[in-house]
Amino acid sequence: MARAVVIGATGHVGGYLVPRLVEAGHQVVAVSRGQAEPYRRHAAWQRVERRTLDRTALEDKGRFADEIAGLGGDIVIDLICFTPDSARHLVNALAGRVDHLVHVGTIWTHGHSVAVPTPEEAPKRPFGEYGIKKAAVESYLLSEAARSALPVTVVHPGHIVGPGWVPLNPAGHFNACVYTTLARGEPLTLPNLGLETVHHVHADDVAGVIMAALACRSVSVGESFHAVSGQALTLRGYAEQLAWWFGHEPRLEFQPYAEWAASQDPIDAAATWDHISHSPNCSMAKAERLLGFTPRFTSVQAVQESVAWLIDRGRLST
Repeated sequence: MARAVVIGATGHVGGYLVPRLVEAGHQVVAVSRGQAEPYRRHAAWQRVERRTLDRTALEDKGRFADEIAGLGGDIVIDLICFTPDSARHLVNALAGRVDHLVHVGTIWTHGHSVAVPTPEEAPKRPFGEYGIKKAAVESYLLSEAARSALPVTVVHPGHIVGPGWVPLNPAGHFNACVYTTLARGEPLTLPNLGLETVHHVHADDVAGVIMAALACRSVSVGESFHAVSGQALTLRGYAEQLAWWFGHEPRLEFQPYAEWAASQDPIDAAATWDHISHSPNCSMAKAERLLGFTPRFTSVQAVQESVAWLIDRGRLST
């Protein structure tokens, strides 16, 4: 099988992707900034070549892309590319040297939702620095695929969920106190009418889309694919599902965003505004049609697994 280099290998997605690659028979080189252990322990890591490369520091010296190219990967999977310059440097170094480059982007490249569920080919109007830069990276990579036959596939995850970290909550931010409120059956106030949407994806399903793209190279090269659960959730519906899971009837209250935000931590309120402004709701039809992939986890199932992990380890007060 192939030699696969994974950049950002010990992060959320890498914890599932690296074992999948090993189990598929690939020789895996896991590149990370430091010595941190992956979020998910797995015996497959004992068969992985580990390399420590600080992307930011090496890019400042103009050396990172050459270091990656020097690892001799037939496949390079970049989980942490955030700027067009980073993408250009990597592509220039890998040109003619790899069989498949996979870039992980974000569904925020779409900007505001228009007609939902949003397909990959919908016109993109990103806003905010993160979405704008990631959209520019995608545009560059796909243009290179058309111009120079760059063997690239772009995978756009939603809000990544999994055991080991706090998932995006029903209020649209990451403060675990929202889960505590729901677990105790206490009233939870949501912005507006709670009808804006969020679209989660389990980290293993992101890994699954990447594996499917590698397996279906002939149809995945030069294409982008969403990696989300089968359906987005409204904030209200999300809160109701979790309240019932905790054994309580939902006790939800609603306030206009500005009024709601005035009583919140400013960081939480800003995160919520970012999420409800996007209100993503993306389609998985293309991945199913071309790659034969359907997500294994619903949004609620993915969140429940993550929250249960936090509770089991005493990291969430209930």
